[in-house]
Amino acid sequence: MASGLTRKPFWFLRHGETDWNARGLSQGNVDIPLNSVGIAQAARAAEALRGKEIITIVSSPLSRARDTAEAAGAVLGLPVQVHDALREVSFGAQEGQEMSGWFNDWVEGHMTPEGAESFAALRERTVGAVNFCLGQPGPVLIVAHGALWRAFRAEAGLPANVRTPNALPMWVTPPPPGEEAWQFEPLALG
Repeated sequence: MASGLTRKPFWFLRHGETDWNARGLSQGNVDIPLNSVGIAQAARAAEALRGKEIITIVSSPLSRARDTAEAAGAVLGLPVQVHDALREVSFGAQEGQEMSGWFNDWVEGHMTPEGAESFAALRERTVGAVNFCLGQPGPVLIVAHGALWRAFRAEAGLPANVRTPNALPMWVTPPPPGEEAWQFEPLALG
């Protein structure tokens, strides 16, 4: 049960594509910039968010998320706040490596790469980060990362190891009374 999460609806947006995303490499805290596809994805997501009720934008400090958030901020006429706890997980020795073999075991809590943050620790940090964001004037747009979103999914009563597409805005709502799983509604992109 996701009792530790603040039960407020919000927007979530994973950053646009990077070269490492395209190659299936784990980025973690390596600050890989958006590639040309990612820049176009961020612009398209920003346009899709035009006219949506968003009061505050909070982003990870890593440039791939911050630049995606800035694209939305430019369209929405809003400044972007940076919250360090939204940064992507540290994958330690696996940063820059292919996300096969070890990744499922990490999400399931069977192993943590050398020098990395455990999935359990990421879940705890994610709850605090999302709750901080939801304490800002809302509705809030949170711009962050894939592994962090997997941790949110785990806390939100959903299967954790599901890939979130790059730059697809999602309206996230808490579960109705008597239910445990949060709902995600992807926004149609034009």
